[in-house]
Amino acid sequence: MIISVIGAGTCTKEVSSVAEEVGKRIAENGATLVTGGLGGVMEAASKGAKEAGGLTVGILPGSDRGEANPYVDIPVVTGLSHARNIVVVRTGDAVIAVAGEYGTLSEIALALKIGKPVLGINTWENIDGVISVSSAEEAVKRAIAMVKKYPPP
Repeated sequence: MIISVIGAGTCTKEVSSVAEEVGKRIAENGATLVTGGLGGVMEAASKGAKEAGGLTVGILPGSDRGEANPYVDIPVVTGLSHARNIVVVRTGDAVIAVAGEYGTLSEIALALKIGKPVLGINTWENIDGVISVSSAEEAVKRAIAMVKKYPPP
């Protein structure tokens, strides 16, 4: 199982803590983590997953593997800039949004458009299809349950 975590490239310590917990719980449940590979929420989630023994993949916007945060095991260089957002959400079986800005909003929209389950922690409100959750534990638990109930083709 692969779970994509999306969120801003810079974030507060509180948001970073939540993202790190999401990454940790993804790894503890045996899933692979996919992010945009840079800083902020992406780095925090990758750190949590890596420290819990998980596998991390970073879908990078540029053409340099060195752009990846230090917790990315597999950097995927795309040269696509923001267009790489579709690769981030398409790769995951489910998507968890942690806070976020306009890039996160675009990823949420893309994920919903292609039928991926999207769970959100303190992210964009009032978007039909986004399942609002209050904790990392709930987000990962529900994401895994949804993927098991409706496995990808």
